[in-house]
Amino acid sequence: MTLAGSLYGRLLAWLALPLLALGALLLLQAWFEARDTADRAYDRLLDAATLAIAEQVQWQDERLWLDLPPAALEMLASDAQERVFYTLVDQQGHYITGNARLPAHPGDDAASGDTLLYGDIEWHGMPLRQGVRRSRLEDWRSRERFEVRVAHTREGRDALRIELLRGNLAGILGMGALAVVTLLLAVRVALVPLTRLRHAIRARDPRTLASLDLALPRELAELREALNELLARMRRVRANQERFIGDASHQLRTPLAGISARAELALRRQSPDEWRAALETIHATSERTTRLAMQLLSLTRLDNPEYRPEHRPLDLNACVRQTVRDHWVTCHQAGVDLGADCAEGEVSVAGTDWQLAEALGNLVDNARRYGARHITLATRRAPPRLVVEDDGPGIPRERRLLVLRPFHRGRDDGEGSGLGLAIVDGIARNHGARLTLGEGEQGRGLRVELRFPEASP
Repeated sequence: MTLAGSLYGRLLAWLALPLLALGALLLLQAWFEARDTADRAYDRLLDAATLAIAEQVQWQDERLWLDLPPAALEMLASDAQERVFYTLVDQQGHYITGNARLPAHPGDDAASGDTLLYGDIEWHGMPLRQGVRRSRLEDWRSRERFEVRVAHTREGRDALRIELLRGNLAGILGMGALAVVTLLLAVRVALVPLTRLRHAIRARDPRTLASLDLALPRELAELREALNELLARMRRVRANQERFIGDASHQLRTPLAGISARAELALRRQSPDEWRAALETIHATSERTTRLAMQLLSLTRLDNPEYRPEHRPLDLNACVRQTVRDHWVTCHQAGVDLGADCAEGEVSVAGTDWQLAEALGNLVDNARRYGARHITLATRRAPPRLVVEDDGPGIPRERRLLVLRPFHRGRDDGEGSGLGLAIVDGIARNHGARLTLGEGEQGRGLRVELRFPEASP
């Protein structure tokens, strides 16, 4: 399994995303802080340079005069070998002196006193950082205002910014590495209970369905309880299967033992009449055994949760007529009046034709075996229903739920297997129908009704 397809990989991915976003924000913040710090440092040098130049401006020969000290510009020089420019202009903006004619600051003139302005400019294709000091002479002979403009290239600022960013980057990368290591350890430690649960499940005997008893965190405890509930359901299913297998074995063992005993007894006889009687008994017993085996297979298939045949639109009237045709000969030979009472038109439901046919066949066979002389198959509308009514002995009210259990007979006379109504009940549940048992007309016989959902197409 790949890391991306594991819970460990998913946790790492979802926890690493905010860490990466936070790291990107820290890097962006470090870049802005490095730029602002470098600008503040060099702007202070611009401030000092413009102040040093402004202090040297004098009034001489009826005009401004500047004796520029070398230190005023040397303080802006660094190992990056920036180029430094300056300009002195009077209050009318006329150029007085300087090694370049720098442009004026786009801001308004100051009303009085010293004012220092900063700005980024483009001069002759070079990006420059310029500081403009607006000041005036403090001489008693003149209060002439002037402006000192000093600019330098950005090599020193960029070098300082990169150096500051490199220092911050080392700290950020160190914290990031520590965060990644902590994240890996935290996720691994957090998944240790899940690993213990996996090992506990793998170490279990595959034949046991006992509940898991393992101390786990709250989230995994819920998973443990869900597994224990599943194991409990599986225990109930296995118990039902074992009971069903035991009942089926008992039901099959009895007729098979009878066939074997009857055949062994016939082999000891010499009379053909006795042989014929034995063969007739064996034949009848084998038919009942075959029917029992088929019913067992049908009930097993209905109880299989993975077996869900596709339901298609069916006409209940067609199912009733086909059942009457299939069982009319058998009922006629037994002296049973089998008939149909179908509603007009079609009575459509969503279902499986062979299952409904088997349900109706089981109901007809049960009624015939238990002494009914008249059996009527009917359909009704709103809601769609199948009704099988007979005039036999019926089933007492207190036993109507019991007869829906497998191998529960209405009477102990050797006839039937006790599976017919259980199969009908399973077919009804597979169709979302409701099975009800009641009394027939005038309180005689049995009325079995399968009520299908209203929304069935």
